[in-house]
Amino acid sequence: REGGDVTIVGVSTMVRAALGAAESLAEDHGIEAEVIDVMSLSPLDADAIIASVERTGRLAIVHEAHAPCGIGAEIIARVSESAFGALKAPPRRITPPFAPSPFAPVLEKAYLPDAARIVDEIRALIA
Repeated sequence: REGGDVTIVGVSTMVRAALGAAESLAEDHGIEAEVIDVMSLSPLDADAIIASVERTGRLAIVHEAHAPCGIGAEIIARVSESAFGALKAPPRRITPPFAPSPFAPVLEKAYLPDAARIVDEIRALIA
């Protein structure tokens, strides 16, 4: 999905939530988000992410792993090394809380980032 206000990088199952958030951001808030689906962690297509951030100036990464030492940290490091001057705001990682992952589906649903949480985080990033 193309957009000019923010780059959202989705990893694995979080791509669907990112796309839902992007639609909601466009329809309800006038924010056009570009969503990038990370198909491979290694090799990582950092060039596509960097090119998008150079266009949008903002970056959010959504993944199921905890924030510390996750793929989001690596993506932010690569963007910072190559396109730091393009950033209009600090990059943001949208991840589950730093706590054990629940087993029960009802708890997992509350644990993982969803489209509504992504929308809130992106609106705060752009504000």
